[in-house]
Amino acid sequence: MTTLLVKNSKLLVTMDDHRREIPDGGLFIQDGMIVQIGQTSELPDSADDVLDLKDHIVLPGLINTHHHFYQTLTRAIPVAQNANLFQWLTTLYPIWARMTTEDIHISTQTALAELALSGCTTASDHLYIFPNGSRLDDEIHAAREVGLRLQASRGSMSLGESKGGLPPDSVVEDEVFILKDSQRLIETYHDPRPGSFIQIVLAPCSPFTVTADLMVQSAAMARQYGLGLHTHLAETQDEEIFCQEKFGSRPFTYMEKLGWAGKEVWFAHSVYANPEEILAYAATGCGVAHCPTSNMRLASGIAPIMDMLTAGVKVGLGVDGSASNDGSHMLEEVRQAMLVARVRAGLRGASLSSRHENIMTARQAFEMATRGGAAVLGRADIGSLELGKCADFFAINLNRLEYAGAMHDPLAALVFCTPVKADYTVVGGNFVVKEGQLVTVDVSSLIAQHNKAAKRLLEG
Repeated sequence: MTTLLVKNSKLLVTMDDHRREIPDGGLFIQDGMIVQIGQTSELPDSADDVLDLKDHIVLPGLINTHHHFYQTLTRAIPVAQNANLFQWLTTLYPIWARMTTEDIHISTQTALAELALSGCTTASDHLYIFPNGSRLDDEIHAAREVGLRLQASRGSMSLGESKGGLPPDSVVEDEVFILKDSQRLIETYHDPRPGSFIQIVLAPCSPFTVTADLMVQSAAMARQYGLGLHTHLAETQDEEIFCQEKFGSRPFTYMEKLGWAGKEVWFAHSVYANPEEILAYAATGCGVAHCPTSNMRLASGIAPIMDMLTAGVKVGLGVDGSASNDGSHMLEEVRQAMLVARVRAGLRGASLSSRHENIMTARQAFEMATRGGAAVLGRADIGSLELGKCADFFAINLNRLEYAGAMHDPLAALVFCTPVKADYTVVGGNFVVKEGQLVTVDVSSLIAQHNKAAKRLLEG
């Protein structure tokens, strides 16, 4: 039995059902779970390890609901800097086709290191390209070394250019093999228990990269094993046109026909979900991974997130791939989500003083990144700081230049002010970031390996 006492924080934000914010707050942690929470005076005096967080704000670990770790290898490539989604994909597919198992390992650790330093404790990654013998196993093994919780999505592409799909034939897989490998991964790695560090998700890439049959069979397998289901949907107007021409329906209608509607399903983006579809998301329990930075970077549009939240749709945040965001900073994503929601409200004629339009607040943005993300991933053991939940949290020292003059509301300061790195990130009671430094991976060595791999991929 190991214990950790967290004490003396300036403010502890629980994100529980009562949305408590506890001055001088603390936690008592036993074997990776929270067993006591409250003001420091209410907690035990000692533990195996004591973390004094005077002047810090403590929050539940942020939850990243959509990412492509491997894309850290292709950030800011000149030929893809000014492309829309479809052009961007066709430009990068041939480069990604050169990746190896080592590249998957390195890029996974790079992305997770960035996430951990931004307060993230759980990440869902969507890996759908497996060139040169690489496997999802490579990502899983790399994640274990970093120490974050991983929702590892077994993505897939089976519909190459020769069959009317978007990706080149060289990066697609046989559907029989995809399903067989999916079953292998589930039976080897998936852990459905509370506190799990590895869970498998089935995630065909998108409606224009796989067949209808693979979508149907993936959904059936996921439900057989009690897994989550994930895919990209309604990201761009090009996709909407593609689905209308190829399938005779809008993207979500097509998903419903294939059995892709339910509480275990979540879609990345949904920028072009209309009012009727938003109501259908809420009614069927479908979730959304909102990726505001990526949507802006690719000029895809602004998702109607406030409409979704008002309708009762589960919404989490995602940084998306590091070639369409070019970063993996969850705290920055929280800020972007709030700001872009306000831009959308302004474009619809609202003002901050309007009583007829909901304007996203800092606390709503944080809630998407914590409680919202946990709901989207179907995990009741994370997303808030309360008894019986995982001891996943991050802490930031408020005595820094970026927050000068903002201490009347420390939580809002983290969103409105310049995003910073976490001073501490703890997952299951274990330190991943301590005093601003990643403690599970040698960052200097990782950067050198990563830059070498990225250079090799670009040079061909």
